[in-house]
Amino acid sequence: MKLILPDHLIADIEPHLPSGIDVVEVDSEGNLDGDPSDAEVYVNGFYLKTSTHDKVLTAAPALRWQQSPSAGVNHILTPTFLQKDIILTNGAGVHAIPISEFVLAFMLYHAKNLRKLQTLQNEHTWVRGVFLEELADANLLILGTGNIGKAIASRAKAFGVTVWGSRRHPEPLPNFDKIVGADEWRSLLPAADYVVIATPLTPETRGLIDETALRSMRQSAYLINIARGAIVDEAALITALREGWIAGAGLDTVATEPLPPESPLWSLPNAFITPHCSALSPRLRERIAQLFIDNLKRYQTGQPLRNVVDKQAGY
Repeated sequence: MKLILPDHLIADIEPHLPSGIDVVEVDSEGNLDGDPSDAEVYVNGFYLKTSTHDKVLTAAPALRWQQSPSAGVNHILTPTFLQKDIILTNGAGVHAIPISEFVLAFMLYHAKNLRKLQTLQNEHTWVRGVFLEELADANLLILGTGNIGKAIASRAKAFGVTVWGSRRHPEPLPNFDKIVGADEWRSLLPAADYVVIATPLTPETRGLIDETALRSMRQSAYLINIARGAIVDEAALITALREGWIAGAGLDTVATEPLPPESPLWSLPNAFITPHCSALSPRLRERIAQLFIDNLKRYQTGQPLRNVVDKQAGY
């Protein structure tokens, strides 16, 4: 069997491969070190470009299965890919710990007024009367209750937060006080102190957080996006932050990445911008390799693969 592996993950995956496996290396531009024409399996790299993806798909007509290290696969489900009969599996679960911790960091950053405290330190100013909030008894609405949403709920519960979630098919889940359907979450916005976007980007979720949603939120509410930037109507969000419809936003992802230098988001005092880094962890590559090796064993023995993507649903 032959695999196509990205150059930056080979060192993590290759030592764990079973015998009888041939590897073709591919770089971020889609240049292949070897003959990929009979490769069955493709592990794509981080930050996969459409041009790179199309180049590999053209060079490897025998592909039957593609594993992505990312949970979101909107960038993979291109017309070129959808024309092919390739099973797609994603990295759901491997990012849950670091991203959920990052969400709690955003929440604590807002609740404990860390921007103000850092400013006071920079100004060598001692002020004891800084307003600080508690997370205990706050209401958190998580849009998307997959692996990441569940991990966020677990950690938020430890702080005494009331946790609500939304999903297409509502059902009770541990650490959630309430689960509503995909069309019911808007009714919870007026009571939510924190709203976290943890849902995949699909045609249905594009622009989901629109002007109506932002105007429905409390003026004291804080929006956090660790999913995909296009889920938020960015122009409406900028207006909401400028005019005080909401208290602020923690954004690990934006509509155009890297965020253009001229974007108003850079200079808004109530926006905390991070460079799509919430999933980064020293253990990330280890988890990606473990998931792939387990799926490879399943593939070779005809067992169901983990994290198979529904191409129509988009996740």
